[in-house]
Amino acid sequence: MATIAAIDCGTNTIKLLIGDLPQVAVRQTRMVRLGQGVDATGELHPEALERAFAALDEYAVLITEHGVTPDRIRFCATSATRDASNADVFAAGVEARLGVRPEVIPGAEEAELAYSGAIRGLAGEVAHPVLVIDIGGGSTELVLGDADGPVAAHSADIGSVRLAERHLHSDPSSPDEVAACVTDVERALDAARAAGVDIASAATVVGIAGTCTTIAAGVLMLPEYDADAVDHAVLPVASAREFCADLIAATTAQRRALPFMHPGRADVIDAGALIMDRVLERVSVETWTVSEADILEGIAWSVARRVN
Repeated sequence: MATIAAIDCGTNTIKLLIGDLPQVAVRQTRMVRLGQGVDATGELHPEALERAFAALDEYAVLITEHGVTPDRIRFCATSATRDASNADVFAAGVEARLGVRPEVIPGAEEAELAYSGAIRGLAGEVAHPVLVIDIGGGSTELVLGDADGPVAAHSADIGSVRLAERHLHSDPSSPDEVAACVTDVERALDAARAAGVDIASAATVVGIAGTCTTIAAGVLMLPEYDADAVDHAVLPVASAREFCADLIAATTAQRRALPFMHPGRADVIDAGALIMDRVLERVSVETWTVSEADILEGIAWSVARRVN
C-alpha cells in the first residue's frame, strides 16, 4: 500500500488526510470560510482565497514531509467552488502549491463519497436503509443507502454558511429570520423526498461532519471536544433537537463560550442546527449515530483504490 493524501475543500473548512490506509498518519482541519459571500456575489472573496491558500501552504509542508507525490493526491472541492465564477483563480493557486488541479465534484459524487466514508467504519453496526446526513457550509447531502452503497441521494443548496448569510442577520436570530430559514430548509427536504430520499424510511440515521459532530458534543455535554467520545456515539433524537433549539436561541458569544465549540463555527452553527432539527423532525427512529469519518475518508479510499 502507498501513502496517499486526500483533501476535502468545502464552504467553511479544508480538511487533509494523509495515510497508508487503513492507517491514518495525519487528519487535520482548517476553518477558512472559502464560501464567504459566495451565495450573494457568486465569487470567491479575496480574503477567503488568502485564508485558503495559507492553509494549503501548511498542508503542502505536511504532504512533502510524508513523501506523497502529486499522483497520490486527490483534492476535491465542493459547494462554494461549484458556485463561484472565479473558481479558476482558486484552482491555479491549488496547483501551484500542491501540484494537482482541484476536482470540482458534482453533488451526486459528493453524496456517494460522503456515504462511503461514513459507512465504512460502521459495518455490522447499522440496520438498512441508512440515511447519512452531511451538513456542510454551502450544501447538505442526504444519502439513503444499503450495504452495497447509495440507493438515492440529494444535494441541497442549504448549508450553515449559505443560510446564515442569507437569513440570520440578528444576534440572536429573530423569529422572522428563523422562519425564513426554515422555509428554505423545508423546501429543500421536500425536494429530497421527490428525488427518492425518503427520510422517514431510514432504519439508521448517521450524522457526519462538523455541524453534526458539534451537536453530538453538546448532547454529550463534553468539557472539550473529544473525537473519540463523539465517534460512533448513539444519541437520542429528542436530545439532539433540544440542543439544536438551544443553539438557535443563543447569541454567537454564548455559542463561542461552549467548551467544545470551534470558534470558526460559532457564528453559523445556528443555521446548521436548523437544518439538523428539520431533518430529525422527519425521521422515524428514536436515536441517531455519529461518525467522525466522512467525505474525507471517502476521498482517501478512492485514491487508495486508484494507486494500489
